Amino acid sequence: MELRHLRYFAAVAEAGHMTRAAAALGIQQPPLSQQIKALEAELGLQLLRRHPKGVALTEGGRVLLADAQRLLADVAALQQRMASIARGEQGRLAVGFTSSAAAHGFTPQALRECRRRYPGITLEMSEDPAATLTDAVASGRLHCAFLRVPVARPPGLRFHTLLEEPVMVALPADHALAARPGRALPLSALHGERLVLVRRPGAPGLYADLLSLCQREGVAVTVAAEVERMMSNLNLVAAGVGVSVVPASMRGAHGDAIVYRPLADGGALCAPLTLVWREGDEAGGEGQVVASFIALVLGLVPAATAPRRSRSRRAKAVGA
Repeated sequence: MELRHLRYFAAVAEAGHMTRAAAALGIQQPPLSQQIKALEAELGLQLLRRHPKGVALTEGGRVLLADAQRLLADVAALQQRMASIARGEQGRLAVGFTSSAAAHGFTPQALRECRRRYPGITLEMSEDPAATLTDAVASGRLHCAFLRVPVARPPGLRFHTLLEEPVMVALPADHALAARPGRALPLSALHGERLVLVRRPGAPGLYADLLSLCQREGVAVTVAAEVERMMSNLNLVAAGVGVSVVPASMRGAHGDAIVYRPLADGGALCAPLTLVWREGDEAGGEGQVVASFIALVLGLVPAATAPRRSRSRRAKAVGA
């Protein structure tokens, strides 16, 4: 028994007429009659009684119709699920993020929008340092990750800068530089300071760039501690271990113990938000769920950056 035999039979039974059923199926009436007769012969019982105005179900036909309708509905639902998966609307998506990437409003916005737009996608989220996330994406344990400055670029990965934000100096509340929190600090103000950095020793990234900038500008600093997570960094700053430079979206953490001041000449430092994924996943295929998420995230970027560009244009106009 083939699925098409059940579909043909159900169409005839529901229409109550062989010719009308054939028209609905888009086939000729004689081949349809032959298929029904073949099904009856295979099952060994009569399914339909022919009469001048059409056909009527036998008792066996009524039993078969109920089961056939259930099976056809299950097949239709299965086809819809497979089509949804093929369109990237269902499946599992493992997403990672660093603590500082999660602190930027764009990251939770993207995850909320994914849940709203694709309720059939199951999000599995984890927080780790950038190096751990990069390794996890490269090995396939994660599909993609939000991080700041990449600390490694293994082959086969794509890194896309979503947006950038300024950096700020994080100071213990009782630090001498914590006065006048709204005023920007020059880089030279960090001369002689003890820095708390979020990085693996010797690794590239935002804090390697900070150390290089200090060296280039003749600003002598001491590395007091190197930690793996941004909140550990700010915990140490709050405890008075040293000062740090953090993305602006981190201000507010430990607001009673830390003062955040803009870095006046920190233009050489970049606090981007970066999305990383495996090369080729955005092309679809088995990675269609990943492709859908990447397209969603990239589609949110213009709206997320437009207000900042508008403010910049207004500021330039005032300055002019």
